[in-house]
Amino acid sequence: MNSIKSVPARVLSRRPGHSLEAEREQFDKTQAISISKAINTQEAPVKEKHARRIILGTHHEKGAFTFWSYAIGLPLPSSSILSWKFCHVLHKVLRDGHPNVLHDCQRHRSNIREIGDLWGHLHDRYGQLVNVYTKLLLTKISFHLKHPQFPAGLEVTDEVLEKTAGTDVNNIFQLTVEMFDYMDCELRLSESVFRQLNTAIAVSQMSSGQCRLAPLIQVIQDCSHLYHYTVKLMFKLHACLPADTLQGHRDRFHEQFHSLRNFFRRASDMLYFKRLIQIPRLPEGPPNFLRASALAEHIKPVVVIPEEAPEDEEPENLIEISTGPPAEEPAVVADLFEQTFGPPNGSLKDDRDMQIEALKREVETLRAELEKIRLEAQRYVSQLKGQVNALEAELEEQRKQKQKALVDNEQLRHELAQLQAAQREGERSQGLREEAEKKASAIEARYHKLKEKHSELIGTHAELLRKNADTAKQLTVTQQSQEEVARVKEQLVFQMEQVKRESEVKLEEQSDLLEKLKKELEAKAGELARAQEALTRTEQSGSELSSRLDTLSAEKAALRSEVQRREAELLAAQGLVREKEAALSSERQRSSQESAELRGQLAGKESREQELRRRLLDQQFEVLRGTAAEAERILQDAVAKLDDPLHLRCTSSPDYLVSRAQAALDAVSALERGHAQYLVSRSDASALVAALTRFSSLAADTIVNGGATSHLAPTDPADRLVDTCRECGARALELMGQLQEQQTLHQAQPSLVRTPLQGILQLGQELKPKSLDVRQEELGAMVDKEMAATSAAIEDAVRRIEDMMNQARHASSGVKLEVNERILNSCTDLMKAIRLLVTTSTSLQKEIVESGRGAATQQEFYAKNSRWTEGLISASKAVGWGATQLVESADRVVLHTGKYEELIVCSHEIAASTAQLVAASKVKADKHSPHLSRLQECSRSVNEMAANVVASTKSGQEQIEERDTMDFSGLSLIKLKKEEMETQVRVLELEKTLEAERVRLGMLRKQHYMLAGAVGTPSDEDLGRPSAAARSGASKKPPLAQKPSVAPRQDHQLDKKDGVYPAQLVNY
Repeated sequence: MNSIKSVPARVLSRRPGHSLEAEREQFDKTQAISISKAINTQEAPVKEKHARRIILGTHHEKGAFTFWSYAIGLPLPSSSILSWKFCHVLHKVLRDGHPNVLHDCQRHRSNIREIGDLWGHLHDRYGQLVNVYTKLLLTKISFHLKHPQFPAGLEVTDEVLEKTAGTDVNNIFQLTVEMFDYMDCELRLSESVFRQLNTAIAVSQMSSGQCRLAPLIQVIQDCSHLYHYTVKLMFKLHACLPADTLQGHRDRFHEQFHSLRNFFRRASDMLYFKRLIQIPRLPEGPPNFLRASALAEHIKPVVVIPEEAPEDEEPENLIEISTGPPAEEPAVVADLFEQTFGPPNGSLKDDRDMQIEALKREVETLRAELEKIRLEAQRYVSQLKGQVNALEAELEEQRKQKQKALVDNEQLRHELAQLQAAQREGERSQGLREEAEKKASAIEARYHKLKEKHSELIGTHAELLRKNADTAKQLTVTQQSQEEVARVKEQLVFQMEQVKRESEVKLEEQSDLLEKLKKELEAKAGELARAQEALTRTEQSGSELSSRLDTLSAEKAALRSEVQRREAELLAAQGLVREKEAALSSERQRSSQESAELRGQLAGKESREQELRRRLLDQQFEVLRGTAAEAERILQDAVAKLDDPLHLRCTSSPDYLVSRAQAALDAVSALERGHAQYLVSRSDASALVAALTRFSSLAADTIVNGGATSHLAPTDPADRLVDTCRECGARALELMGQLQEQQTLHQAQPSLVRTPLQGILQLGQELKPKSLDVRQEELGAMVDKEMAATSAAIEDAVRRIEDMMNQARHASSGVKLEVNERILNSCTDLMKAIRLLVTTSTSLQKEIVESGRGAATQQEFYAKNSRWTEGLISASKAVGWGATQLVESADRVVLHTGKYEELIVCSHEIAASTAQLVAASKVKADKHSPHLSRLQECSRSVNEMAANVVASTKSGQEQIEERDTMDFSGLSLIKLKKEEMETQVRVLELEKTLEAERVRLGMLRKQHYMLAGAVGTPSDEDLGRPSAAARSGASKKPPLAQKPSVAPRQDHQLDKKDGVYPAQLVNY
């Protein structure tokens, strides 16, 4: 047996090298050429043959490694068209390539995303399409990786769909949503493409339009499958879930259905798609998923791709891919076997191998010659087709010239009609006749051009016939080459039989090679047959062209006769023009007489117009005078109310007076503009009348409210306010009088009323309550500050009480320690309840502000409701001050330097202050608010804790105080009587002192209310409108001791015996 070491050197030198490397180099070269031709910067669609080579290459190497190795090197960021065609090729490779392509693309997912993001940020038409296309490709890759049951071509049976969906409703629901997202990406790409197309021209026949439309073929294929699958899944979901739950799915499906139907309709109307794809038609309406039987009515849309034309096929693919590698693989295996074990029959086997190689080279040479002949025949056919197309274009141009001649004839007919209608214009008849003669000469020149073009067409047709004969000769040569190939094939068969007898190992290899050669020869024979058919069609088109030329000649003859007839009609028209020249002169005389009469009528109309204009000016001034008189009566009535005793019962707020005065000042500006406009144009008094009406109403309202405001103001400001109102009324009445007379109309000065109105505005500002001195924009910050200060004071109070309790435990013992602990514990519970109430109140204030109440921001809300905000601040201060006083009183009681009554009074004060805070918060809160309910519960808790403090203090006081037992056994009757009288005297003195202190307490409260400014002050909501009392006229100035209108919530544990009184909203 031969081994590798015993193989002779001459045998090794004669053995061919390993052909896998050469095959790989050829494959890489072919793929590189195909990728460079398919993905380029030309604005034209990707050719199918290049894309097919790339797809077959993925099947050859079982992946897209070679494709991506070249694609990464493409300058995609430099050209949007290059990126667009790359996306198109990648889409085709994903759909039709090897299944492993999907995983290779997943590894390059970031490259696809980067290209899409780059062009998405640039303002480029193709760049926007690339951004949408990359999103579709990423969605496609993700979907098919997640659901490997669906191939990239999306073509599966209904059984596979049912198996993939399963029986779990959640999986079906999720799969449906993912298919909806998939369909949205497909439809978004189609909408983006159609949005960039110009529908006014046949854009599908242009290379730029076809470049954009080409990827939509794959989109149509994907959408047809996705639509069918979503319909199936929707019916399955409706069988498992209620209809209301799937309302969103149905709405989304209906939207996609209408978009898809519109997309299919527009695509089917384009010529570009008609020859490449058969687009299905969707039904008029979407399926009714609420009716289960509607599933039987659903018809799956089927997309049909017609067979490609012969000229689009590339035979090199069949030779290189189907025959080359399989034929060489057995040779490679045989070479390896021979190198290892040596040839089976010694040197004789080497001679046969050489003969086989020589035959193979001859076959390849013949194959190359045959391919060259086929390409030459295709080139001739293409040239003939180009010439036929050129002839057809020339024929179309002749047809257009004929149409243009017909249009010219129609224009001549129209001009003849104009000549007949314009017979009265004799002086222009000569020019029209000359123009008609020029057009007739132009028509004659066009006829001569058509005749010359006809001669050229005849010569071109003869040339085509000669070229057709040359093509027939070439076909004869091709048939002879085919016979030579047949003889070579017989020789190859004979040689293969000899090889089979000599070596069984080479038999199968050579048999396969012969079979493949037979298939190639049959393919070549089919290609020759198709070339002959193409030549036959070319001859038919030539005969059709000849018939068209004959038809054109007949049309030329008819056109010539029509021109002659039109010339005769033109001569007759010229005779009619001469006949009408005499009638034209008489018509001119009659026209001059009519014009004189019309001038007289025009003069009469002008005089009437002047009279109407004068009457219009008088009517406008009468309207102004009536408006001024009515305004004067309104102002007189307002001034009279200043001295009316009945008006003394009416009151108003300074804020409302300020708003009225400001509105009146604005009306004065409008009155000035209207007065100036009327002086410029007396024919329009509408602006002045409108401004005068508004001014009189606002000025009267300001005067009346000024008098009402003076009823609540101090004496000196009230007198100055009334005097200013009288001055304002006097100047306004003077202005009204000037506006009622023509002589004084120019002298009227509306600006003189501005000074007293400004005085009323300033006095109103001075009469505002002093508590409003704080700027309204600072109220929001002050609320937060006071609430935070109150919380801090309560926290400090709790800490101090704990310190006091620790000190009491060290400094006292026994009953005193028990009493102090009970009092301090009750105070601690009260502080905790107050802290919870303040926290809840803060949350409620935030809810009130966030609810809007018409304010845009927190500061604007507090500024708009300034009076309520100040009451809230006052209540917060009162709570903090009460907590501090309670701690100080408790400290003094524990140290035996204070009184127990101080604790009781401080508890009552805290209860009142918290009630005030609750009332202030409740004014603006929603009655159904949960925070308000919690605030009321906290208020009741505070009242309970305050009652506990009072009870603890009283019980401790009773427990501490020593009650001595009175012993009257040693007293006589006279001494007892004397003690009784002295005790009655002390009781009377104490009762008198108590009465005096109660009176003093009442005076203190009165003074407190007066300083607080709460009596008779309107709320912020009443600003801008009169109060109810002012409207009714029955309200009086309230007394100083009047109780507040906001009462605290009553509690059964606190009463007047404990010193608890209604709370008052106080402004500090």
